[in-house]
Amino acid sequence: MPSLLYKSLTDYNSPLFRTQFLNVSAASPPSPPPPNWNLSCRITSQSMSCSSETPLPTLRTVTIPYYELKDKDADLSLKIEEGFGPNGLGILSITDVPEFPSLRRNLLCLSSRLAALPEDVKKELEDPQSRYNFGWSHGKEQLESGKPDLLKGSFYANPLIDVPTNDTYLIQRYPSYCGANIWPLAALPELEVAFKALGKLIFDVGLMVAYHCDQYVSRGMKMRKDEGLEQILLRSRCHKGRLLYYFPAQLSNHEENGDSMSSWCGWHTDHGSLTGLTCAMFKRNDVEISCPDSAAGLYIRTRSGEIVKATFGENEIAYQIGETTEILSQGYLCATPHGVRAPKGKEASGVDRSTFALFMQPDWDEKLNFLFNCRDEKLNFSEDVYIHKELIPSNDSLTFGEYSEMLLDKYYHKKT
Repeated sequence: MPSLLYKSLTDYNSPLFRTQFLNVSAASPPSPPPPNWNLSCRITSQSMSCSSETPLPTLRTVTIPYYELKDKDADLSLKIEEGFGPNGLGILSITDVPEFPSLRRNLLCLSSRLAALPEDVKKELEDPQSRYNFGWSHGKEQLESGKPDLLKGSFYANPLIDVPTNDTYLIQRYPSYCGANIWPLAALPELEVAFKALGKLIFDVGLMVAYHCDQYVSRGMKMRKDEGLEQILLRSRCHKGRLLYYFPAQLSNHEENGDSMSSWCGWHTDHGSLTGLTCAMFKRNDVEISCPDSAAGLYIRTRSGEIVKATFGENEIAYQIGETTEILSQGYLCATPHGVRAPKGKEASGVDRSTFALFMQPDWDEKLNFLFNCRDEKLNFSEDVYIHKELIPSNDSLTFGEYSEMLLDKYYHKKT
């Protein structure tokens, strides 16, 4: 869910950048980072061009092996802080998850088949009432330019619950969460099985990540068990998976849009709790290939305002922090703006891209007043933290469903 558009790149020769990322002394160095902060050691020497032809750093995500993650007695606080803390990138990845490589491939290979279905079949998979947050969506979202996004198609579904509720009032009040899944049972029956299998795995691993996040946060603030991220996600019926397919583009399209840091996905901060991501799959003429442009991929805007490329392996599950978790944790876990840059050049012509994201979120009736009634001075948020403060009431309680609908009203069209 997009939340804000961000400014262009900053000066990578600045003292701030050189000190924080390249570990080079500057005339006026900032406050020293925590001892465990070692972003600089994850920077690769790879140079990537941008619109200003200034090389951008590439950072490897913090990684946690699955065998460590599933151990509830393991102390992962240093890695949680390094990935999700105030000086982190807001992302980390889990390695060696059993069955993940095959489940990822099974689902991503179906995205092109879904996009190639006849238009009348895809029309039956659309759900305007949910503002296209269930089923098939193409050209319904807007790019940063305000134009319809025709570059990609999406398929949305809750991988855990087909029918979250039968309450008519709730379905009308929160259609983007309370609606029912729409599966192409006749045209592509494999999709439901593959979507649910991958979504359930990413959710289960995400709960383990949430457990260790709670252990880390509880060291710095008092928190009841039912306020923890793990419990909030366990009782939620709002989780939403999104299978994305980026259509093959001609060379002219890549040359026109390729210089933008967000040419494939606009700058945004996820507004939910925790987002699970797969590495993208690239194909040309249905044959899997490597990404044709080393500059393409996921870009993150750091807390100091710099933009870096974040990478993780194709057999790893990456997790990103959302706005709600940042507020819940009083800033111990931090969300970061991010966007996706498309490949450009001759080698990128005719290449499609598939990926999957699971948005793990609070329930629609989860009360957020105990989160939002904490004022900014208590949360120690800097001016550069992009939380939707203008939507937060001063006294009244707010549910996650109400908060989400307000965001949809702001960034999409209002319900009729």
